[in-house]
Amino acid sequence: MNDIHLQIPAHADYIDMVRICLYGIASKMSFAYEDIEDMKVAVSEACNNAVVHGFQGGEPGMIDVRFRFDQQSLTIKIKNDGPEFMYAEAVDNAAPLVEDEVSNLKVGGLGIYLMQALMDDVEVLSDNSWTEVIMTKYVPEH
Repeated sequence: MNDIHLQIPAHADYIDMVRICLYGIASKMSFAYEDIEDMKVAVSEACNNAVVHGFQGGEPGMIDVRFRFDQQSLTIKIKNDGPEFMYAEAVDNAAPLVEDEVSNLKVGGLGIYLMQALMDDVEVLSDNSWTEVIMTKYVPEH
């Protein structure tokens, strides 16, 4: 198992660094272009959530990003300090993706659907002082 650790300031200007690193790793793993683009969207959403929801009421902190990969899969872990994120509650309260008028959709909550739709596995761990999003994409069999 290979491990690459990246730490960025919790600011939107640095999310591109994570996307660039992801692109390099996923390319070396021979993921298809479409899969790489899907992973970049999911990772951007998770990092953006870490910037927006982490570190509330204090100085901006750092976001830890870990890429773990082998021949079968790529797992990306994005962790930030901040208030607990109630994942199950957020999923329950997220805007339902049904035949609804766009104007009736609630703000927020679609990022969870995006991550779940674009990645093979998504897990969110959280407690009083941190949140970690763990996303995995499996290498397709040829």
